[in-house]
Amino acid sequence: MASIWKLGMGNKSLLGWKTTKSLLIDGGEREKEINFIKKKENDTLQTIFKIPKLPLSFLLPQLDLVVSSIADSHWIRFTSKSKISTWPCSSTNPGRFRSMPMEPGSGTLTSRNPSQFFLNLSRNLLLAYQSFGVVYGDLSTSPLYVYRSVFVGNLPDHQTPDVIFGAFSLIFWTLSLIPLLKYVFIVLSADDNGEGGTIALYSLLCRHAKFSLLPNQQAADEELSSYKYGPSRPPSPSPLKRFLEKHKKLRTSLLIVVLLGAAMVIGDGVITPAISVMSAVSGLQVQGVGVELTHGAVLLLACVILIGLFALQHSGTQRVAVVFAPIVILWLISIFAIGLYNIIHWNPKIVYALSPHYIITFFRKTGGAGWLSLGGVLLSITGTEAMFADLGHFTAFSIRLAFAVVVYPCLVIQYMGQAAYLSKNVTSIPESFYKSIPEPVFWPVFVIATLASIVGSQAIISATFSIVKQCHALGCFPRVKIVHTSKHMFGQIYIPEINWILMVLTLLIAVGFQDTTLVGNAYGLACMTVMFITTFLMALVIAFVWQKNVLFATLFLVVFWIIEGIYLSAAILKVPQGGWVSLLLAFVFMIVMYVWHYGTRKKYNNDLHNKVSLKWLLGLGPSLGIVRVPGIGLIYSELATGVPSIFSHFVTNLPAFHNVLVFVCVKHVPVPFVLPEERFLIGRICPRPYRMYRCIVRYGYKDIQRDDGNFENQLIQSIAEFIQMEAVEPQFSSSENTSFDGRMAVISTRSNATLLVSDQLDSTSSIQSSKSSMLQRLRSDYDDENPQVRRRQVRFQLPPSGPAMDAAVRDELLQLIQAKEAGVAYIMGHSYVKARRSSSYLKKLVIDIGYSFLRKNCRGPAVALHIPHISLIEVGMIYYV
Repeated sequence: MASIWKLGMGNKSLLGWKTTKSLLIDGGEREKEINFIKKKENDTLQTIFKIPKLPLSFLLPQLDLVVSSIADSHWIRFTSKSKISTWPCSSTNPGRFRSMPMEPGSGTLTSRNPSQFFLNLSRNLLLAYQSFGVVYGDLSTSPLYVYRSVFVGNLPDHQTPDVIFGAFSLIFWTLSLIPLLKYVFIVLSADDNGEGGTIALYSLLCRHAKFSLLPNQQAADEELSSYKYGPSRPPSPSPLKRFLEKHKKLRTSLLIVVLLGAAMVIGDGVITPAISVMSAVSGLQVQGVGVELTHGAVLLLACVILIGLFALQHSGTQRVAVVFAPIVILWLISIFAIGLYNIIHWNPKIVYALSPHYIITFFRKTGGAGWLSLGGVLLSITGTEAMFADLGHFTAFSIRLAFAVVVYPCLVIQYMGQAAYLSKNVTSIPESFYKSIPEPVFWPVFVIATLASIVGSQAIISATFSIVKQCHALGCFPRVKIVHTSKHMFGQIYIPEINWILMVLTLLIAVGFQDTTLVGNAYGLACMTVMFITTFLMALVIAFVWQKNVLFATLFLVVFWIIEGIYLSAAILKVPQGGWVSLLLAFVFMIVMYVWHYGTRKKYNNDLHNKVSLKWLLGLGPSLGIVRVPGIGLIYSELATGVPSIFSHFVTNLPAFHNVLVFVCVKHVPVPFVLPEERFLIGRICPRPYRMYRCIVRYGYKDIQRDDGNFENQLIQSIAEFIQMEAVEPQFSSSENTSFDGRMAVISTRSNATLLVSDQLDSTSSIQSSKSSMLQRLRSDYDDENPQVRRRQVRFQLPPSGPAMDAAVRDELLQLIQAKEAGVAYIMGHSYVKARRSSSYLKKLVIDIGYSFLRKNCRGPAVALHIPHISLIEVGMIYYV
């Protein structure tokens, strides 16, 4: 008999079920996600795996399982012969491990099984290889323009060997202190269930302190598997945390800081393609290589490449991503070999510049001009933030391995080699990289450099799409169209509106500046601002999430703020020479995000303070004072508790309403992913005769809302399971409790056995009696015009035999089934938000002009929620906030 044990981290028990996260069982192109569901049946622990088209030869020897039954083509049931040692991985995102194998509940590494150790090592090696094409494309192409940005325009009178040695020493120690020490050894440990980036840090803080400004948190959200972080421990009574939670202005300031970081990342998506492609094709202007194009011709070629890059975004990166990693690896090998050749051939004494003594010599000889040149030095670490932002696709160990073993040595040798060449060829500084290439290999390296710059640009464009999607999930960005470019690779999305905006802005920068030095000034300011913000948020994570002594957080903050503050001050001094572009882009995007969040929060608070009284509903009686007709009405609202004011508008103005009412709230919670088993939160609003339910659909900030056409069926199954559970669970069936709102239960549609589901071949024959011929014809025409959103037609039935069911429960389930067959209507409020007459002029400007403009020009809520237009009912509502 198999025993029950706890796998992974943060597992929750629900109605006898044990759930875990995902496990990667195969590599390469066959990586698939596996969802574990544990169920105790007859004292035997069975594990159900969902394995789409995956060979089992690799899985069975590792997990020591026996196939006990095959449910269908997608679900296979195994029975464990012995206790399985496994390790957690990120939920709903295949392709990475969360950590090394851990003893359940101990949090300590276990490597006693050599086969597991080598298996985990091979996985990390594979992920490290894949990370080159996604993470390091931008960072690895920095040698194209760093030395030019350091000297041109900053140090025209100090281009001597000693100054060049000092510049390399600055670059070396910058690479060592910020990417290596700060990110590799510290920041990569602050992941949010495997996710990284500014939004992930803010999400962690919101879960461990009351920093969120939108009051839609519920106690049930804390029971999510991915909600808890690290080992369970009681929260520390930090006076600093209580102080921040108490003052709303400080929490608002924290949100503004996070939005500034996100806006700077979006600005990177504009600047990075411009500087990378322009720097790569600038090699065609180098004299003596056989082709010497004019500046205008090179600029035109760069624009053509940029247009092609953005035009191909709609097809996704899956088809070309397989060559990204080999391109970057080939690029790193090339610059390593060229750097090593230049060191040996031109000036081996450059190795002495590893000493920080040369930094002192550098500033002694250059003075204030040397301070300005730091704006060029910081370009050597642009792209570092990608190591943390793209953590969700890999593991911290794989990213550390790739950087420490390959990227860091290659970059150091390349910068050292360029410095050795320039120390003997000072006049070649404007084209330092291409001039340092030996002539026989110039053209192969030029081609590789161009391809590598495209890879780096592609990575930041994809990251921009991701950050926009995450900001929208936090209520900080208007609704946009999100296209999934891959059916197999999770997280590959394309946002048309953002893509074309980025393209136009990138072309304007390329054509407007025509100089990589000016573009580099803007680029450096954006990247250093993001790093500065990450340091601040990381200090809060150390204090509030890791619960370390405030002195440790202060030490981290002070040390790295001093280092980054020096570079940031130099970048700020370059604002008149191109740096203003980053500030302008960040200001525009941040204003858009904050205005949207402010309007959304005001609208939510208005709904919250104008909820319908439950006493009023109970006084109307089960009929609500109107005629209840067959059918289900799904009333969409942003409220997670209470009945929205729009419902009273319906009841007082409509003569009839549906027999079954479900108040649906689609809510994003501050976690990266929500397991499908935990997505639906079902409850009852009024007593049973009212047939009024609440459904909260929860998504994480990296979850994708897919239109699979099965939402209605999942909702009906979840409500039926809740009705059945309510009859047997004492805490739900108590009739003495007079509160009929707020008692919610997590319902897994995968576990549903209350209703029998069968596919309905003829979707019209079953509803002839409940729908008019006109409505049936409209539905048929709509399905013919929209085959991609055709809903799955199913029929629900009560099981003919089984355990005795209470008569009231059976009657309620039958009414639910009959209402589903009669039809489902989606009811939403078409809202207009206006500022009150007594509001300030600034508030009227933000709400009446800014927020209204964004609402009118973004995607409608019905489209964003994939609601079929043929079943939609919209009622106008005016909100005065």
